[in-house]
Amino acid sequence: MYRLLRGVVLKVLFPLFMLISAFKKESREGLQRTIINLNNRLVIKEGHRASRLLLLLPHCLQIDSCDIRLTHNIFNCRRCGKCEIKDLIEIAEDYNLNLFVATGGTLARRIVKDVKPQAIVAVACERDLSSGIADTYPLPVLGIPNERPFGPCFNTRVSLERVKEAIKAFCA
Repeated sequence: MYRLLRGVVLKVLFPLFMLISAFKKESREGLQRTIINLNNRLVIKEGHRASRLLLLLPHCLQIDSCDIRLTHNIFNCRRCGKCEIKDLIEIAEDYNLNLFVATGGTLARRIVKDVKPQAIVAVACERDLSSGIADTYPLPVLGIPNERPFGPCFNTRVSLERVKEAIKAFCA
């Protein structure tokens, strides 16, 4: 039942919200956040368990002054601690997760296709999360919006606690 309801939210309500936001641009991010929150609640109520879990991250979590390119292999990270990538790698290793960084929706979809996860924990901005969640339905995705203290796509952050909670929701 929750899966069907999630389908209605993602395939009917989400496009309707985006149509509405075309006329009220200032409400777009709030509507996208509403879709993400509804999806997350429904995924948790569905009670999915996954042994093949993908942790998908945006490239903007990497600090801009870093000279290492992580999009092809996140494990190239020097783990200097200037950004949260080091902590996210450790979380992925602790839980034995597939971990990837995507530069956008096209690469994210390719990663999902190649990895074939049973579930996804995704970090991104509301725009990328809401569209990615809708694109991957019926695959269960828990979305965590990133924090943007310096504006969009630049030195963003994420709550490590929320990432762990999302992972535990699929592993419990």
